[in-house]
Amino acid sequence: MTSSIFGGKKISQIPEEDFQIRGEPAEEERTFPRESPVLGRNPQDDWDQRGERGDDDDEDGEEFGDIVDNTALLHEEEWKPVKVRNARPPHPLTVTHVNQSYDLKNLASFESALNAEYQSSEEWLKNHSIECLKLTLEDLVDRGKIGKLKPDHKTGKVGQHIQFDSYDVNEFEYKLNISIEAYTKRIKWLLQGSKRVFGNVKGKRVAVCVDTSDANTGFGRLTTLQELLIHLIDEQIANKEAAYFLSFGSEPEPLWPVMRDINCRIIEEAKEWVLGLQSKGGCNVLKAIKHIMRLKNLDMVLLILGSVPDQTPEILCDYVHQLAIGRNIQLHTVSYDSNNHLTNVSLRNLAEASEGRYHCYSAACEEQIYTGTDISLILKEIQRAQEIINRIKEMRQGMMGSALVSIMDEISTEVAKLPQSRFLPRPPGHDLPLQIDTPKFQTRSSADWLKQHGLKAKRLDLYQVLAPNAYSFKEDFIPVIKKAVQSQVLEKAMVQFDWHDGSVKNVHVDMTQLFEYQKQLGAEVALFERRMDWLASGSRRIMGTIVEKNVVILVDLSVSNINYLVHIQHSLRLLMEQQLCNKDYFNIMAFGSKAQAWKPTMMKPTPENMQSAWRWVLELQCGGSRNFMSAFKTAVENEEEIKHNINVQGVYLFTSGVPDQSCESVCSFVEEACCGRDIRLHTILFNVDDYDAAGAIPGRYANITKTSECLRNMAHCTYGRFHWFRESGIIESDDIQEITAEIDKALNFSRKCQILVDSVKKKYKQKFLQPYMTEIRALPPAETPKMKALPAPRQPAIRSSRQPREDEEQPRSILRRPASARVSNDVQRRPILPRQRPTSAKDPMERVRSKRVITSSFFMDNKVQGDGTGTVFKKYPTPRSVRKGVVKMSLPEVEEGVSTKEWMKLYSLSKLKLDLNKLVSGPDCKHKAEQLKHLNKHISAKYCDIFPTVNIKGTVKHLQLQPHELRAYEDQVERVLKRYLKRLQWLLTGSRRIFGTVVHKRCVFLIDTSGSMEPYMQDLKKELASLIWDQLYKGCIQFNIIKFSGECEKWRGSIVRPLEENCHDAVKWTSEFVARGNTCTLEALKLAFRDPNIDAVYLLTDGKPDTSTAKVLREIAEMNTDRLIEVNTISFNCDDSTANNFLRLLAAQTGGRYHRCYTDFDAQLFAHKLLTEGFTDTEHPHLPDFEGEDLRRLGSEISLARKYLAQARQFRAICEAKTIQTDRSARGTGPQSFTVGKGARRSTNT
Repeated sequence: MTSSIFGGKKISQIPEEDFQIRGEPAEEERTFPRESPVLGRNPQDDWDQRGERGDDDDEDGEEFGDIVDNTALLHEEEWKPVKVRNARPPHPLTVTHVNQSYDLKNLASFESALNAEYQSSEEWLKNHSIECLKLTLEDLVDRGKIGKLKPDHKTGKVGQHIQFDSYDVNEFEYKLNISIEAYTKRIKWLLQGSKRVFGNVKGKRVAVCVDTSDANTGFGRLTTLQELLIHLIDEQIANKEAAYFLSFGSEPEPLWPVMRDINCRIIEEAKEWVLGLQSKGGCNVLKAIKHIMRLKNLDMVLLILGSVPDQTPEILCDYVHQLAIGRNIQLHTVSYDSNNHLTNVSLRNLAEASEGRYHCYSAACEEQIYTGTDISLILKEIQRAQEIINRIKEMRQGMMGSALVSIMDEISTEVAKLPQSRFLPRPPGHDLPLQIDTPKFQTRSSADWLKQHGLKAKRLDLYQVLAPNAYSFKEDFIPVIKKAVQSQVLEKAMVQFDWHDGSVKNVHVDMTQLFEYQKQLGAEVALFERRMDWLASGSRRIMGTIVEKNVVILVDLSVSNINYLVHIQHSLRLLMEQQLCNKDYFNIMAFGSKAQAWKPTMMKPTPENMQSAWRWVLELQCGGSRNFMSAFKTAVENEEEIKHNINVQGVYLFTSGVPDQSCESVCSFVEEACCGRDIRLHTILFNVDDYDAAGAIPGRYANITKTSECLRNMAHCTYGRFHWFRESGIIESDDIQEITAEIDKALNFSRKCQILVDSVKKKYKQKFLQPYMTEIRALPPAETPKMKALPAPRQPAIRSSRQPREDEEQPRSILRRPASARVSNDVQRRPILPRQRPTSAKDPMERVRSKRVITSSFFMDNKVQGDGTGTVFKKYPTPRSVRKGVVKMSLPEVEEGVSTKEWMKLYSLSKLKLDLNKLVSGPDCKHKAEQLKHLNKHISAKYCDIFPTVNIKGTVKHLQLQPHELRAYEDQVERVLKRYLKRLQWLLTGSRRIFGTVVHKRCVFLIDTSGSMEPYMQDLKKELASLIWDQLYKGCIQFNIIKFSGECEKWRGSIVRPLEENCHDAVKWTSEFVARGNTCTLEALKLAFRDPNIDAVYLLTDGKPDTSTAKVLREIAEMNTDRLIEVNTISFNCDDSTANNFLRLLAAQTGGRYHRCYTDFDAQLFAHKLLTEGFTDTEHPHLPDFEGEDLRRLGSEISLARKYLAQARQFRAICEAKTIQTDRSARGTGPQSFTVGKGARRSTNT
């Protein structure tokens, strides 16, 4: 134990002595100062205090000077080399001051607080350690006072008594807690960003050495290392003055020959260097250090190692120690995700040899991070502070080593005499007289109320409604035919329905009757809900309903309720103001160890009596135990009341715990006392806090579960009611349970009505599915106009007859009804009006009308037959072009939460009219070669050489697209490719990488937590939290979660809305997953299908189920026949082809989607390479063959777009070459000869 001097003795030498504790305030009454001790005290204040003490003790001036000199020698700091690079000489007129040293110390403390980011933990603790903040055990002992020395009568030794002020102790403990909080924040800061992987890199001129050996960069580790290095450069290296980068395997390979000053260009070069790192053999750390030590003006070396060095730790440490002599170069060593202890040992020794720091990062083991130099120093400081806090707790027990300790606190005797309830907070107007509000009706219990307003009382029971139209199956013997005959009911006329007695009856469904019944059920449920709201308001929320005429209120005022006395008084006030005024007689009794009544007998609730009872309640105090039987006996065995024929009808017990007597004894006594007297005991449980800091609250004698069970039995044995509430609301109430059961019954009847209606609809639907009914349904209804119209005039036969003009309206032809088809008089037919189109909608016939022939008419001589008119054609429709042009399209920038199949219906290459084969494949561009009989030769088309020929799907065709059109096509395809890559990145980021895109609004997620999931459980928990917040919460998706291994467990009973509190609860529940047991996939699917509100299931697993896969597929198909629930399957780190085929079949069978997560594919790096290198190569970088449906569809579309882009570039090159060839031939001397014959060459010039 650390020693301190008290009168020339150490603490360990102080003998024991009895002490007297004057008092110590309770834990919640202590007050703490708000001053933060992080910055420590002002050194100038300490100097002033020392100066004042020196003035008081002038005769000890020499001793004080010696102490100051010794202290200065002890605290003299080491000499540090001054950096003079780019420094300016001091001004010749600089004036110093006596207080300059103290000003510099104050400035240093503030600078350390501001520059905490650039300090190591060792430098940071110089201003924030326990010693610097004066929070050590010696500092606490210095605040104590030596008590009166008293010898021990047995041993004769003098005992030491130390006294502390409670304020000093509380303040000291508070500052320690603040320091621990500051240390914790520092650790959290060290675990953020790139500092979590590489630590906090110090220095201004840093050299970064990266291990690129085969062991460190193999197995997909290189991609992760590159991402983390880029993050390190952006976050820490960019803030340095100069940097140097070196990668080493068997040989070191630097990025630059010398150190380079940091700027934007240097940072970009470093990032490109990181992206180009490759595996390079072994791990020759010795060569890398030798190369680095040649650099000049270097103050920090960041060594990142992920494999075992080729040299031994002893050789490396000796080499570094020799090179560092005379140079202030520190090594910041980082163990990057290495599970080999030799790597960690080597790096730790290297850091210690160069007086540097060591950092350890491991993705699999979180505890390894806390073994680094920076974090371990702060953890030790936290441990020291916690030890001092534990010693303070020992001091509160009266001992500190061998010394007795007393903590003084002065409490006046007047305050000590007051009851504790005097200091409890009181609501406004608590002591004012009652404000009585007399009820206008007599309250009833829910059981009595339902006798008048329940479903059965109002004849709204479903079986009562269906009984007149329900027929039972019957079988009887007919003597005439000598056979047993069964009742036959036409299946299409009636529906079979399960009756309440277990039998099955045939019911005739009256749709109108059921519709009216549903409306009445809705009105009845609304009435029940208003009753529940009324029961949960006012004093009924606390005490329930007081229904009897003569009542006695028993109030528990035991010592365990001393902190809740005001709550009890306020509850009684509400009860007296709202419910007791319309009773015949009432009385109030308070009981602890003894019972005391307001009046000897029950009194009428007059205003004077009510105010008197309230004044009596205000004077009540808590004390004693909980003697219920004595109070109950006093209430029900009152001789004066029996003489005057005033009988107690209801006793209401208001308590927070079980009685002193056993529950069996109390129930027997209560049942005996109430037998034959029509007395009912109603119990009200006021639920206070179950536990405090020290455990269960004393005086309760039972936990809350046993307490509620005991009080419930006490009430039910006399046919009374039980009510349980706490400050947050009602937990259990017999009155509310009666109403809730009636509401559940109404909802059950409503669901059964829906089943009946669906059965009838299904029968009629099957009727219309007959083949001969299809034609009948396809006939359109006859159109009946309002009035008859004249028939259209007969068109003349000759061309010269007058044709209708373009702006004239054509008369409509009206379908005539035959004379035999007459409308009956009792049916009133309404004319069918044409459907009005919106004004913004385009006319579908506009395209046809715009292509009409425009004509002009004129009159002719009368000699011409016909109507004497002629027609001149002025304009003919423009013929449609066969060639197809490249259209411009628009793609949305915001991602849509739909499947790739739905997304491709709108934005695929074919939908965007960017299919190159269709653009090239016109009807007039096919290359033909026909056999001419008279020449006996195959002759090609005459002008084949004009257009270049290309091969489209095995057919030689002429390319009619111009180079500028192909260039426009390339631009459009590149835009589409960039958009496809953006969606690919979106699908492979966040929770969509594991779970895919959640496209349904009511889902159940089945999570496999079998034993095979143990290596991936931590990652799965993080992905589940990301899924809940990223997709479910943002997309307003109702959800539920079921985990399954050897057994299944639900998070909630059914799907819930994605409220913030529900999401927090779901994340907390999933964070407790433990991998163990088997894989009961079928049971989990059955449990999910029990929820009637879901429309999709998402199944995540890493292998085959325990049962047969064929059995799972067969039973799921049977369960999903009518519900059509989509089962989306997710293969999580599963390489078993059989299991993946099963998941793929299950998804295809139910119409869902199959998804497989890819951990080794980096979508960001793929897109970066593709965008930086351009779309020149269709194969590199290679896109993996995705198995999941969403990624597979998008990947195939990306490959097709890259193929089309390459083909378009080839076609454009052919067109440009053809154009150059044509231009050269056009500049020639003339047409070449055309020769036909053996061995002759034919050429053509067009």
